[in-house]
Amino acid sequence: MRKIQYAFATVLFLFGAMLVAQEEGTKKEPGHYNQSKFKQLYEEFATPNTYRSASGAPGPDYYQQQADYVMDIRLDDKNAKIYGEETITYTNNSPDDLEYLWVQLDQNVRAKDSKAPLRNGGGVPLADQPAAFAGKYLTTPFDGGFNIDYVKDASGRSLPYTINFTMMRVDIPKPLKSGEKISFSIKWNYNVPDHTVNRARSGFEYFPKDGNRAYVIAQFFPRMAVYSDIEGWQNHQFWGNGEFALPFGDYEVNITVPADHVLDGTGVLQNRKEVFSKEMIKRYEQAKKSYDKPVLIVTQEEAEAAEKGFSEKTKTWKLKAKNVRDFGFATSRKFIWDMQAVKLGSGDVMAVSMYPKEGNPLWEEYSTKAVAHTLKSYSSHTFDYPYPKAISVHAKNQGMEYPMICWNYGRPNENGSYSDQVKYGMISVIVHEVGHNFFPMIVNSDERQWGWMDEGLDTFMQYIAEQEFGEAYPEAIAPNKAYPSRRGAPAKIVPYMSGDQTTIAPIMSNPENVYQLGPNAYGKPATALNILRETVMGRELFDHAFKTYSQRWKFKHPTPEDFFRTMEDASAVDLDWYWRGWFYTTDYVDIGVKGIKKYYVSDKPNKEMRAYMAARNLTEADLRPLVYLAEEGGEDADPNLKGKSPSENSRTLKEFMMDNMTAAERAAVKEPKYFYEVTYDKPGGLPMPLIVEYTYADGTVKNITYPAEIWRKNDDEVKIVLASTSELTGITVDPKLETADIDTTNNSWPKEEQQNNFDKFKENIKGK
Repeated sequence: MRKIQYAFATVLFLFGAMLVAQEEGTKKEPGHYNQSKFKQLYEEFATPNTYRSASGAPGPDYYQQQADYVMDIRLDDKNAKIYGEETITYTNNSPDDLEYLWVQLDQNVRAKDSKAPLRNGGGVPLADQPAAFAGKYLTTPFDGGFNIDYVKDASGRSLPYTINFTMMRVDIPKPLKSGEKISFSIKWNYNVPDHTVNRARSGFEYFPKDGNRAYVIAQFFPRMAVYSDIEGWQNHQFWGNGEFALPFGDYEVNITVPADHVLDGTGVLQNRKEVFSKEMIKRYEQAKKSYDKPVLIVTQEEAEAAEKGFSEKTKTWKLKAKNVRDFGFATSRKFIWDMQAVKLGSGDVMAVSMYPKEGNPLWEEYSTKAVAHTLKSYSSHTFDYPYPKAISVHAKNQGMEYPMICWNYGRPNENGSYSDQVKYGMISVIVHEVGHNFFPMIVNSDERQWGWMDEGLDTFMQYIAEQEFGEAYPEAIAPNKAYPSRRGAPAKIVPYMSGDQTTIAPIMSNPENVYQLGPNAYGKPATALNILRETVMGRELFDHAFKTYSQRWKFKHPTPEDFFRTMEDASAVDLDWYWRGWFYTTDYVDIGVKGIKKYYVSDKPNKEMRAYMAARNLTEADLRPLVYLAEEGGEDADPNLKGKSPSENSRTLKEFMMDNMTAAERAAVKEPKYFYEVTYDKPGGLPMPLIVEYTYADGTVKNITYPAEIWRKNDDEVKIVLASTSELTGITVDPKLETADIDTTNNSWPKEEQQNNFDKFKENIKGK
């Protein structure tokens, strides 16, 4: 007879009892089968086609439109007003003929007659911020909508248009056929809001001590809506939460501002010698070669002197940008300005910061450092940053992103002091907003529909970059501590996922339709991806798949299905159960130890086995020789067999070993004397890997991760048999808190005693 390895013999020890248990479980508990949580997402996903393939990659017929802009912008600083004229050249790369064009007018969310403030119900709040209260009841609504002077065709003839809240339909004389272009012009103006009053995404901050404004300007021009293979024209209005969906294009923008302002924005400055002083030019050339620290282009002393000027003259700053989806700029006479070169791949990128003196000393120390680090970190996980610069602009209470430029909060006290909370908050928001260059400015998802595709992916990458920042700059972090990331770690999302289900929505929800946008669009998807990387897939598989997605869809318009499919396609990991649970439901993780039983090996069938045999009119003679496990303390227990080796208790096993193993092999065998059946239950709805730490009397500690598929046939509980040479003394589920388990009181055996609130209160009193 062919000899076999001991590992196979060990399986035979358990085979009979396990076979019976599985058969009985199948017949007794069919309702516990969990097909729905592990079935494929065919019903939820769009059908693959020639535009988007089943692999998650763009299909052979994938297309996207192009919108190119030539603009002349004038800022009236005295009246805080913007005047603009633009010519849009729109290229129809779709296979469809377009009867009309849709343009976004996002500033109309602030028009006097805007319906945005009326979209939410609710009663009297328990308390309100003074600014919010004044805005609701004590002030006249701000008139911030677009005033459209005209819409004209390339020949100067008026084009009819219809404005529907934040969207404008432009009626063209004849359909724009596939492959054709059309050019038309719009002239407009609008009042710039004070962004510190009601958290506008764009506007100015007024500084009463010196009478200046610092402007951070975006959504300042009528912008083409997206037309795609997914839904035709993007038709979601801008209500305030859902952000922006925009096509790529080339921009040529001339911006006229007071002559004593400094300005930067999306694109490459075309007339540097006209708007820079000779000293600024010299410093700029130094900055292009400075890879280790920023070079000041405008010093604090120079900015403070400029604050007193209020020039009546103007300068025009000319910027050009290639292949961007939007445009933003910042301008003020208050700005200090620094730059540093960053080596990425074979090229250099400029990391830039603009900030008033009110941002120092915090900003001069950390802003550009954070910009440079973000570019390096994100590039290493996705693709080399393709644009020539990335700018961080200081703005009170802001956190907003545009191609190559973003505004960020983080202001020290007036005496220059600041807390760790302010420091980390500023670094984190800079990392996040600069990171948005990758998602969604380059990997161009539809923010208006799927907030998590930009905020969640960016927050996930932010978490990685923050942890790497702590490693790169340990002097900025408390000794021997990791960077204190606000989101991303599994434990951070537990309060949200364990909260009131009536205020929780699936991640796959429109951002306007959720109660808690921060946890829903930022925190939960970031945590889900972090767990996927660290626990479910492993870093190597995850990182390759994530980079594949990023590179497949850079400068294109991906959907959630494109992301989900690519992550599976590039890793060979079936993740439909994970997407379904984390992204399509509000289920939570809760896995625990339900119970444990001890067994020993016997030649005698136990009660359950005898019942099985009786039901089928079988005798032991009818069965092949089997090895049985009997429960210690059960009604069939034999105290004489307890504590002996399996081969001592079972003649069948001993004969098997004699027939199949050499004397040397038998001598090398370490027979397990202890057998346990551990039952794990899952009160939470999310199936997750079962991560367990087993501790034994001899000091051995074993960590085993059972795949999530262990729940595929029974969504309530699973039983696992352990065999060991040493007595089991402890079990801990999820010992490193990797899965966002909302209740850890059931994670241990023996059950750990939990202090109640009264006991904690008494301990605190004693401590005082």
